[in-house]
Amino acid sequence: MSPTTLPAGLEHGHVTFLGAGPGDPGLLTLRAVEALANADVLVAEPEVLDVVRTHARADVTVLDTDSGPSPDTPQLTVVDGASTTPGVPASKDAANIVMGAARGGRRVVRAVSGDPGLDAYAAEEMLACVAAGVPFEVVPGVATAVGVPAYAGVPLRDAQGADVRFVDARTASGRCWTEVGASDGTVVVSATLDSVGAAAGELVAAGRKPDTPMTVTVAGTTTRQRTWSATLGTIAQTLKQAKVLPSPDGGRPVIVVVGERSAAAQRDQLSWFESKPLFGWRVLVPRTKEQAASLSDQLRSYGAVPHEVPTIAVEPPRTPQQMERAVKGLVTGRYEWIAFTSVNAVKAVREKFEEYGLDARAFAGIKVAAVGEQTANALIAFGVKPELVPSGEQSAAGLLEDWPPYDPVFDPIDRVFLPRADIATETLVAGLIELGWEVDDVTAYRTVRASPPPAETREAIKGGGFDAVLFTSSSTVRNLVGIAGKPHNVTVIACIGPATAKTAEEHGLRVDVMAPEPSVHRLAEALADFGLRRRAAALEAGDPVTRPSERRPGSRRRRTT
Repeated sequence: MSPTTLPAGLEHGHVTFLGAGPGDPGLLTLRAVEALANADVLVAEPEVLDVVRTHARADVTVLDTDSGPSPDTPQLTVVDGASTTPGVPASKDAANIVMGAARGGRRVVRAVSGDPGLDAYAAEEMLACVAAGVPFEVVPGVATAVGVPAYAGVPLRDAQGADVRFVDARTASGRCWTEVGASDGTVVVSATLDSVGAAAGELVAAGRKPDTPMTVTVAGTTTRQRTWSATLGTIAQTLKQAKVLPSPDGGRPVIVVVGERSAAAQRDQLSWFESKPLFGWRVLVPRTKEQAASLSDQLRSYGAVPHEVPTIAVEPPRTPQQMERAVKGLVTGRYEWIAFTSVNAVKAVREKFEEYGLDARAFAGIKVAAVGEQTANALIAFGVKPELVPSGEQSAAGLLEDWPPYDPVFDPIDRVFLPRADIATETLVAGLIELGWEVDDVTAYRTVRASPPPAETREAIKGGGFDAVLFTSSSTVRNLVGIAGKPHNVTVIACIGPATAKTAEEHGLRVDVMAPEPSVHRLAEALADFGLRRRAAALEAGDPVTRPSERRPGSRRRRTT
């Protein structure tokens, strides 16, 4: 039995001290995910809560730690749970809250940033568990002091095997600074942005040369990560010139790496994370949540921050009788073909099947056609492999190019079932009739304009807060402009095909990116390629790499290629 699934004691419960890593949710270990799935109570600092909460049960009680009156003792605020009023600070310290949460045999996960072994308070809370007779376990995590340099492209050791020292600038004594200053090894300093200069001064005073290379990374392992390269003697000026300091955000935690291993030339070659093609870009994805999931995952792999805004809501047809007759006709052998032109059409037919207790076996003897990779994948997930997918353009026209004409010798039935949206064009119906087929053109679902997004999102769209927007159909263009307004001129406009691009231009938008073929994944690839070329051009010109939203509105030029 895994330690994370051990039964809790009837009286004392069980506590798991869990390392949530430095910020990237993908760095959670498998053990951590398992422990979170079994938790009755989750205790975490606000910055850690977003990383771990998605892996916990929906009914988990969440205790969100917040700064208390004492800088040395974290206090807790109850976010969920019926026993305490939400938002009211608890009077007990963290250890007592953890103990209280474990009573009654509950499984408690105490999540901390990085690794519990390097957390300032975790050991005290473990000792409190021992004193109270509460069993506990430790699930290690990726230490912030190790994970952040890795994401910044700063190796801590090489073949020469230099020493690595870890220092917390908040608690380091004079003796500590003297020891690391006298060493020639790599020093990893946990500090705050506004204390970096003082830490550099301590190291120089202790014997390190002012020209010793160093890097400073803020928001490490997240898409807000930013790294500056300098030396101990120039770091204060570097941060000032970058307009990072002085700043009201000076208290933000940073990881500083000092030593020859953090030389700027080496980091330029090894900075794999911040050099992703869309690193830090806020990309608007105007699709339904279900449709946007795989696209958003792909954008994240390029370093982007996808923001999903549904522009279309899918609803059942107003009169379901036509759809019901058609589905029954599938079973009774009325059709030779069924053609799916969208994932929503697959979903609509599948839901009717489930309503009648049918499954994929009902498609036996029926030829199935599908337009687009996503539609074909949805059918395969249903247990149906389409016989016909367009070999060329993934559209109704592309499907017609490959569709065989009706032949009474080889085709015992001359009828096609076409489940689709209420606003679909007549291109496919007319083409099939021209090929000699009878078509049952059935409204399987209705598409209606979604509700407007929150005011904050609308302002970001119109004010240039997004770096790019992906339009996957003409209707997404019309509906987004209708419910949220026209994207700002600095926003990169990416369209899935010529028809969508034409609609975007009709709405006064300049199209920057077009997919080489009508596929949402090829559209994301095209945007990533655009970002890569944009980054390369900036570096070649010696300019800083910026996101489109960071440019002045008047500086944007019309693309000519």
